[in-house]
Amino acid sequence: MAVSGVLMVLFIIAHMAGNLHVFEGREEMNAYAAGLRSFGAPLLPHESLLWVMRIGLVASIAVHIGALIALSRRAHHARPVRYAHRHKAKGESPNAYGIMRFGGIVIFLFVIWHLLDLTWRTVNPVKDAHDAYGAVMATFDPDRWPVTVFYLLALTALGLHLRHGIWSAVQTIAGPNTKWRKRTQAIALAVAVLIVAGFAIVPLAVTFGVVS
Repeated sequence: MAVSGVLMVLFIIAHMAGNLHVFEGREEMNAYAAGLRSFGAPLLPHESLLWVMRIGLVASIAVHIGALIALSRRAHHARPVRYAHRHKAKGESPNAYGIMRFGGIVIFLFVIWHLLDLTWRTVNPVKDAHDAYGAVMATFDPDRWPVTVFYLLALTALGLHLRHGIWSAVQTIAGPNTKWRKRTQAIALAVAVLIVAGFAIVPLAVTFGVVS
C-alpha cells in the first residue's frame, strides 16, 4: 500500500508540473501536450507515453485499494471486537482513518470528473483534443465557478490524504521508532501543501482572469 501510494504521489507531482505550463501561454501549453502524445515517435506508437502512465496509474490505484481491503480484513480477523478506545499513534490526527477513507472517495469521484472533462472532453465545451490550453480555460471559466469550487474541495481532500499517507508510508517503510518522526511529519505536510498549491494556482488564475 505504501509503495503504490508513493508511485501515485510521483505521478501527481509530474501532473502538477505539467499543468503549470498554462502560465507560458496557449502555444507553449499545447506544444507540451502534443509532445506527450508524440513522445518516442516514430519508433513508438502515438500516445505511448500517455498510455504507459495511464496504465501505471490505474494499476497503482488497483493495488492501493486491494491492499486497503486486504489490510482491513486482516485487522478484522486479528481482532473482530473493536477497541473501546483505540490508541492513537503519535503524529496521527484524531480522525485519520475517517479522513483517509472520505478523502479517497472524494478523490476517486474527482478523477472520474477530471477524465470526463479534460481527457475525454465529454463535459468540456472545447472538443479539439489538440487545444489543451483552451480546455483548461473553458473548465475554469468564471461562469463555471461550481467546477472550480469542486476542484478546490477535491484538492483539500487530496492534501489531507497526502499528508497522512506520506507520513504513514514512511512509517511503514522506515519503521515507527525513528528519530526522523518529527521531520517526516514536517516533510509530509510540506509536500501536501506544495502539491495542493501547485494544482490550485491554475484554476484560481483562470477564474480570476490572471490567465486568459
